[in-house]
Amino acid sequence: MSDINPETGIIDNTMTNETKDANRIDLTRRNLLKVTVAGLLAGIAAPVLPHLSSHAAATGTDRKKVLIAYYSRTGNTREIADQIHRSVGGDIFEIQAVKLYPDDYEDLKKVAKEELASEYKPALKTKIENIRSYDLIFIGYPIWWGTFPAPVRTFLSEYDFSGKTVVPFCTHLGSGLGQSVTDISKLCPKSKISDGLAVWGKDAKTAQNEVAEWLRKIDIIK
Repeated sequence: MSDINPETGIIDNTMTNETKDANRIDLTRRNLLKVTVAGLLAGIAAPVLPHLSSHAAATGTDRKKVLIAYYSRTGNTREIADQIHRSVGGDIFEIQAVKLYPDDYEDLKKVAKEELASEYKPALKTKIENIRSYDLIFIGYPIWWGTFPAPVRTFLSEYDFSGKTVVPFCTHLGSGLGQSVTDISKLCPKSKISDGLAVWGKDAKTAQNEVAEWLRKIDIIK
């Protein structure tokens, strides 16, 4: 909405120089007030922009472009990914296989075990256009047979993570990170692998404090 000029109207030609000077000073003050208010409004509006986090800027991650990529079947790992995203900002990306896994848990276990043994790499639904633009990459997944699921293997194999910091996080039923960090290191030999986070699946929705403590420990937030 445009500002209304308070000086609009008929000017009295008989106005004295003193009065004219006073009006010019008043107009200057009004314009200065408008600029000041506009600046304050801009400052208030900025934090609500997508992916703009004032907290992340204060931690030093403002100079690093952050990606949070995750695979989630039941929603537990997605929950942790969302918590990380709220803390550090950046872009968030869900890794999705073209072919869905069986709904039955026993059938799923069988398929996952076969994929692990064969190092199968399923096709993914979507890709990231420019992975090179990211400096800090979180990789999230549930633990299947002691490591990450096959779609994560595809994701890590499709891109060059050289020179980037890779930060693993997982949800599990008792195995912790398993051998997933070792397996990530094999697929990302030229990356810096940060200390990972393992969250019990049943605790995912209430893991905010655990996530925040971990992010502070690895110097992502303060």
